[in-house]
This record gives sequence, C-alpha cells and structure tokens, in this order.
Amino acid sequence: MTHFRSDTFRPIGQILATEVMPALFRARRLPLRISCLGIASDDGNDKADRFDRTIPLGECQSPEEAMRFACLRLSQSNICTGPDSFPHFRPRIMVIEDCEHRLVLAGEIRAGVILWQQPVASDPEARRIVSEASRLRGMAFRSPDPDEAREYRYRAATLEARLVDPFWRETTTELLRLPQAA
Repeated sequence: MTHFRSDTFRPIGQILATEVMPALFRARRLPLRISCLGIASDDGNDKADRFDRTIPLGECQSPEEAMRFACLRLSQSNICTGPDSFPHFRPRIMVIEDCEHRLVLAGEIRAGVILWQQPVASDPEARRIVSEASRLRGMAFRSPDPDEAREYRYRAATLEARLVDPFWRETTTELLRLPQAA
C-alpha cells in the first residue's frame, strides 16, 4: 500500500517550530512600551531652560497596536499630560521597545506625523549607522551652542531609530509595508 502525503496536513513538529514557538517567544517580550523623546521647558520663551526629556506613554500587546496608540496620542496632542507634565513639550522621536528594552520600531516626528523608520537590512548597514551616529554625537559634545548640540543628538537618534533589534526586524519590515502604516 502506498501512502500519499497531503499538502493540507503538516506534521506537528513543523507547526510547533513555525507557529507555536515563535508566538511563545514573542509573548515573552511583551508588553511593548511606547515613549516619546522631545524637548521640554517650563516656559516656552527662554532657550536656556530647554532640556531633553523622555515621556513614557503606555504599553501595548502588539507592534500594530503600539503604532496606532502612538499615532493617536500624537494626533490628540496627548503626549505630555498629567501632574508631572511640562507646559511646553516638543515631541521629536517616538519609540517602541519590548519589555527587555530592545528597539521594535521608532520614528521621527515632523509636522504632527510619525515618520516610522525602516529597520536596517543587514549588520554592515547597522555598523555604518552606528559609526555615523557616533560621529554626530561627537560633534554634539564639541559644540559650544546647546541648541546646535541638541540638533546633532537628535540627528543621531533619528539614525539610530533604524537599529531595530534583529528579533523584530522582519516583523517591523512587514508591518511598514502595510498601507495603514504609511
């Protein structure tokens, strides 16, 4: 008797390896934490009183949900609210990290829109970004002008937004291909 293998049924080991184990591993890295980097000040007039601040926004259970949450908070100007908030906060970069503080996704904020950054495609590309970001941070360190130094640091942080953890790269790349992510 000859048995024919059907394409509709897969061995349990294959299902475990391709679907169940990755889902369990991803669940260990949840929840995802969303935060916003920006420039805060107590009054919007004096440049000397400005300082960099990271504002934690919340947690979500998936990258898709985290992106929607971040976009919603930004669109509602609901970034720096609450009793410990700053009257003047200019959001610059939105960051999504897993519970192990590994970068899942990040994007630069321009004109009230988050420009999510594509993750690096390879390790050599990641090394180039790290080198360029280090160069910019060095320029910030040497700059006598605090505003110029801040701009160098934000340019470096925008580059580093592409340094998505290798575990999340494929998920993030696929997510950014979807039309609603644009």
